[in-house]
Amino acid sequence: MRSEWTHLAAIAWPLLAALILGIAVHWSLRALARAASRRAREQMRAQIAQVVAVPAAVALPLLFLSLALNATPIDPDLLGQLRHWIAIGGMLCLTWLVARAVGAVEARILLEHPVDVEDNLAARRIQTQARVISRVIQAGVILVGVALALMTFPQVRQIGAGLLASAGIIGLIAGVAAQPVFGNLIAGLQIALAQPIRLDDVVIVEGEWGRIEEITSTYVVVRIWDERRLVVPLQWFISNPFQNWTRTSAQLLGTVFLWLDHRAPIPAIREELQRICEADPRWDRRVCVTQITETDKHTIEVRLLVSARNSGELFDLRCAVREGMLAFLDAHHPQALPRVRNEVTDGDARRAATHAVAPVAHGSTQSPGAEADSETTVDPDLDTGLPSGRAQ
Repeated sequence: MRSEWTHLAAIAWPLLAALILGIAVHWSLRALARAASRRAREQMRAQIAQVVAVPAAVALPLLFLSLALNATPIDPDLLGQLRHWIAIGGMLCLTWLVARAVGAVEARILLEHPVDVEDNLAARRIQTQARVISRVIQAGVILVGVALALMTFPQVRQIGAGLLASAGIIGLIAGVAAQPVFGNLIAGLQIALAQPIRLDDVVIVEGEWGRIEEITSTYVVVRIWDERRLVVPLQWFISNPFQNWTRTSAQLLGTVFLWLDHRAPIPAIREELQRICEADPRWDRRVCVTQITETDKHTIEVRLLVSARNSGELFDLRCAVREGMLAFLDAHHPQALPRVRNEVTDGDARRAATHAVAPVAHGSTQSPGAEADSETTVDPDLDTGLPSGRAQ
């Protein structure tokens, strides 16, 4: 009986010591990670500590447990199985650490290149590359880590050997089945290198206006102007045409069309447009042009061309120009606004009241060869004779 208690004590005290030490180290490292997270944006050492502390908080207790098992007199088969699972845990912690390190490098790059600046073209290019490449590397690290962990099982190694024996057929089947996955992966690398799109780019996709909100390893999220989200596979941007309004620069030109009367004062409209643009901070002082681009028998088409630093400011500037110009015309030049009207003078009204138009003779409107009917009479159709003209 005493020997049994001695055997249990020999097993228990190393495990208990490893448990107490592991819990203490775990909570200490978690506290260090929380403290480092508050200073990670300002200090590189704090960011490194945050990255390493969380996986270490799991890996070190496993290490202590492995050392404790070596000091316990337990069955060798059970000890081998426990060591195997601890080794798998250590491999997964190492994979976790590498993935977090890649994410930390990405976060540092994003922090050093913010997009909330006026000229953010270079920052958006760097952020797009960092995000896409980071996602690809993290996916590869996780895939390799899980594969290595599974290969520690003899059964999995045997399956792997069998798959290698029939690699031709399996490779063909896997290639067909995984074509969308690998296609999106290659498309992601193409987007990261060639950059047809970048984060915060203004694009027209499937007839929808929006901004590139997120680029993952498989799809792109486009934030539509009305807060909807359009999810598009990466391959779509490689194989389909689309509009990118901020490909080389965020500066854009916008138009405001007005349909006015022929008597519209174009010089006054041109001066008013210049005044509206100069008073609006959204105008980038590049283009402010007034042109007559079309005319017909009722109206003229006046195009007001303005410029802004980006698409959002351009839209608001166009609305402000349209509202300001209509208010200006209504207040100072109401005759310039299009309307349908007739002009009636006093002399025309008196002549219409005293003079009637003579009835049209029946014979002058009869077609050649038509049958004559002497008994048919034609009632005179009187017209008011009101002439039409322009309003003053």
